[in-house]
Amino acid sequence: MTSPKAGSPIASNRLVLASESPRRLALLAQAGIVPEAVAPANVDETPRKSEPPRAYALRLAVAKAKAVGADAGTVVLAADTVVACGRRILPKASTREDVRECLAMLSGRRHQVITAVAALTQDSLRTRVAMTRVSFTRLSDADIQSYLECGEGIGKAGGYAIQGRAEIFVRQISGSYSNVVGLPLFETVSLLRGCSFAFP
Repeated sequence: MTSPKAGSPIASNRLVLASESPRRLALLAQAGIVPEAVAPANVDETPRKSEPPRAYALRLAVAKAKAVGADAGTVVLAADTVVACGRRILPKASTREDVRECLAMLSGRRHQVITAVAALTQDSLRTRVAMTRVSFTRLSDADIQSYLECGEGIGKAGGYAIQGRAEIFVRQISGSYSNVVGLPLFETVSLLRGCSFAFP
């Protein structure tokens, strides 16, 4: 058996997902990747004063990865998705009223969905950021009320789930669809390859 050359990356064969999002798990499975463990990170998600959406998403993704921590042979994968109108960060909707306010703001407008992804190993931290532009049709009060009744906007950044009923609101999308769902697969796979993750 040959030893790895000095300075060459050691293959990582254990992936820990620092998220409890079923959507991220499903997207990884779509790419043929199944984490060995799921370890949701508990970090303060309060935006800093005047913090731009991209910087906010990146800061949280890195904080989540570091909160879990990586040991030898492990890659910790963390992500944070932000929905923004200009520089305004929309909340992760926790109530029906949050959903209503988000949809009213997004109605007839173009917004950005930004996901920062961080991959942490014992001796490296790699990050990527994906941004997708999404244009919503103009929503009537009845459209918003109907969406509130289905309940799927609760817990979602920006108060909607593009992979669900909200897809009928989308007039145009420019960029990664999987990013809007919650994990940009191209960027994620690139990060894992950079960490020498051993794909199945």
